Amino acid sequence: MVMSYQLIFPTKNIEKRFEKFQKWLSEKERGLIKEAILALKENPRPPGKAWKKLGNPVILFQWIAQHRIRVGNYRVLYDIDDERKNVILLGIRRKNENTYE
Repeated sequence: MVMSYQLIFPTKNIEKRFEKFQKWLSEKERGLIKEAILALKENPRPPGKAWKKLGNPVILFQWIAQHRIRVGNYRVLYDIDDERKNVILLGIRRKNENTYE
C-alpha cells in the first residue's frame, strides 16, 4: 500500500493568504485548484506538463518552493518533504511575468 502525503501549510499566515487569494477566484477556478491540490496527496510529482520542478526555486517568506503545478492561468507553488511525507503548500500565483519572483 502506498502511503499518501499530508498537505500542510508551514504557518497560519500562509494558510490565510491561500484562503484570501482563493476568495477572488471564480467557483470553477477554486474547484480546479482544490482538485489539483488534493491530487498531490497521492502523487506530489504528477506526470505530464502540469507539474514542474523549478530550475530556480522561489523564495516565499523564509520558505523555498521547489515545485509547481499549473492549473489554468494559476500556479500552485509548493515543496515536498519525502521523509515526512508532506506536501508543503506555499503560494498560489496568477501566471504572469512576476509569478516566479
